[in-house]
Amino acid sequence: MFVLKGQPLLLGVPFETGDTLYPANWLGLASSEQREAIGITEVPDPPYYDPRFYYGYTASGTLIPKDHGVLVSGWVSQTRLTANGILSTSDWTVVRMIDNGTPIPSGTQELRQSIRVACEGKVESIAVTSTTDQLAVYITGAEYPVWPTGTI
Repeated sequence: MFVLKGQPLLLGVPFETGDTLYPANWLGLASSEQREAIGITEVPDPPYYDPRFYYGYTASGTLIPKDHGVLVSGWVSQTRLTANGILSTSDWTVVRMIDNGTPIPSGTQELRQSIRVACEGKVESIAVTSTTDQLAVYITGAEYPVWPTGTI
């Protein structure tokens, strides 16, 4: 990360110092000597943290977790909303069956049920976590974002 007078500079963004306006590509093209000549220093990027689960780091470098109970409630709600969104694409087939007796396409009911089962499995996996760290590992893992697929 590049810093000028205590302010971070972003690559691809023009900046101004003194009476000189530098174009967006200047940081990427300039040598370290050219950057140093106008007072730009390069410092390590701050450590990354996932703001969905943490507030940042303490002065000693420990992650500050968000409230686990609040996160669980929010992720359960989001998971159910996601399932409902997936199901909504085939709701019309159920309404049509009730409305005029047209059969639901083959496999649709099974797919809808598998989405409901997947949702409840995800909700249970969220609920059994006891820390924000455990919740973050599950949500960011390979299993959580995967939903049953099929043709409706």
